[in-house]
Amino acid sequence: MGWLIALAVVIGLAVLPLGISAKYDAEGPLLRLIAGPVQITLFPGKKKEKKHKIKKKGDSSKAICSGTEADEKKGGSVTDFIPLVKIGWDLLCDIRRKLRVKRLEVKLILAGSDPCDLAVNYGRACAAVGGLEPQLDRFFVIRKKDIQVECDFVEEKTKIYARADLTITLGRLLVLLACYGWRALRAFIKIKNERKGGVLQ
Repeated sequence: MGWLIALAVVIGLAVLPLGISAKYDAEGPLLRLIAGPVQITLFPGKKKEKKHKIKKKGDSSKAICSGTEADEKKGGSVTDFIPLVKIGWDLLCDIRRKLRVKRLEVKLILAGSDPCDLAVNYGRACAAVGGLEPQLDRFFVIRKKDIQVECDFVEEKTKIYARADLTITLGRLLVLLACYGWRALRAFIKIKNERKGGVLQ
């Protein structure tokens, strides 16, 4: 009877969709492990929920609803994001079409007060996206993809919002976590320490 239970557990793990959800926005990097309908946050740790002020009459600020999909997607620093792209690209090149990309969202917000310079940068960014998308489709199986380029004349720094939900088998996932987990963790901690003014040893 025991071997039947063990067999059922093995079969259950084999068919259970496993994956990783990685997101980068104004709050910094977020990494979650997906096991079926369950999502476990790997980085960062649990945060205390911040109480948002109730919008008063005559207040021009936008009301914020925390933890909802309706939240405005605010990007984070592109400079902090570049090291994460290098790790992510190395990871994806190792597994290529063995990986299933359930969702890929990228929103690049170009900043600048000069309309001419911003228009030139916008054209270059759109051209780069146009050349990148066919390569992504050739290398990976992507179910839902949304890549946008926008302009913001108010912001001083160019920002980016990125999210990728990936699924893979359990065995391959464990190998990848062992190979790339440490690299990603160091990059995440470095960003966190720099935001707090600390230094990673």
